Amino acid sequence: MLLAAQPLAAQDDIDWNATPNDVNNLLKSMKEMIDVKYSVQVATLSEVAADPAKNPILYRSGHYNFSYSEGQRKRIREYCLAGGMIIYNTGLGSAPFYRSAVRELGLIFPEQPVQRLSSDHPIFHSYYDVDRVQYCPGVKASGFVGDEPWFDAVEINCRVVALVSRWGMSVGWEDNVLPEYQAYEPESAKKLGVNIFSYSSAMRAWAKSQAHAIKFVDKPESSANKVAMVQIVYDGVWKTRHAGLSVILQTFNMKTDVPVKFAIKELRLTDPEIFNAPLLYLTGHEHFTLKQSEAVQLKKYLENGGFLLAEACCGRKGFDLAFRNIMAALFPGSPMKAIPQDNAIFHMPNNVEKVGVTPVLQQALGMAVTRPKLEGVEVKGHVAVVYSPYGMAGGWEMSQSPYARGYDDVSCQRLGQNILMYSVTQ
Repeated sequence: MLLAAQPLAAQDDIDWNATPNDVNNLLKSMKEMIDVKYSVQVATLSEVAADPAKNPILYRSGHYNFSYSEGQRKRIREYCLAGGMIIYNTGLGSAPFYRSAVRELGLIFPEQPVQRLSSDHPIFHSYYDVDRVQYCPGVKASGFVGDEPWFDAVEINCRVVALVSRWGMSVGWEDNVLPEYQAYEPESAKKLGVNIFSYSSAMRAWAKSQAHAIKFVDKPESSANKVAMVQIVYDGVWKTRHAGLSVILQTFNMKTDVPVKFAIKELRLTDPEIFNAPLLYLTGHEHFTLKQSEAVQLKKYLENGGFLLAEACCGRKGFDLAFRNIMAALFPGSPMKAIPQDNAIFHMPNNVEKVGVTPVLQQALGMAVTRPKLEGVEVKGHVAVVYSPYGMAGGWEMSQSPYARGYDDVSCQRLGQNILMYSVTQ
């Protein structure tokens, strides 16, 4: 069942109901396109069931500025973290509505920034491949140049919980577009709609099972008598999974006899405390950059014997390209290259000659089992950077995303333990 959350005041009907048949027409098209049937219910936010199983998607469209009360923000947050998804559609590409949605999501999820999704995101490939779309001429007239879809989103634990479409989808769902509209053409709008539903359905069951085991906010633990492992904070979504690092550190301590107990700190590279950490961890989904001051500190840290573990969470291409560019700029004379299979990193404490992969990566590779792939950068004669282009953090939580390009859960655990052993013994 799909629910549309409408404004609380009756006089605002023109805002939420400017295209009254948009969702119904999309659902009708979905029945014809993929033979899936949903229903729609119109309700105020206060009438929406808190259980996402009863209303898996909330939808709001409009043209004007809006804001929520603190109580409404809390309700939306709890709903999304429980497995729900909220979609904001800008009526005809309305800039005021778009800015309001982004601002409100920043208040609802202050710890996780709103970020534009790159075209390789699973939401653009969950049913149709729509990494390229057709826009009405009005989009180009607004100054936007390009043919990639524009969705902004809040992602938590590798799942989109809130989505904002910069350009209008609803008129395309109604087959009612004019050249001057800042909107998607009907075919693109409908395919994007189908993909949103397909993605939400696949992720909802996964999120429900994951929620029983993992809390979004970890309780702080005492760091007494522990060595600090630092997760790097940067501008963007730097924290993709909220328990994975804690879990792999715990299993490493249980697996090995190494007398090192780790605690986790989250610091920017400009914090001098990073030089007290034997290990830095860097991850993400999307493209990112480091400030000049951050890049200088990272290079200094690595040249002074530090160790960096990096991974492209879910095997995402945006992070992969950005990280490779950063390493090439920092160490132009020492290119990142594959770590040989006879290296100790694949054999201590676990002998990892083969790894299982997720279904999505299996489809890409054409095999369910492969050799593990890690790459490294040598600095002053030793491997100072170890990088996995395939996702591992979800497997550390024993809960890889359905769309992850990564190793299976058991392989992630074994390989993660090996990397930690390598970092403390080299």
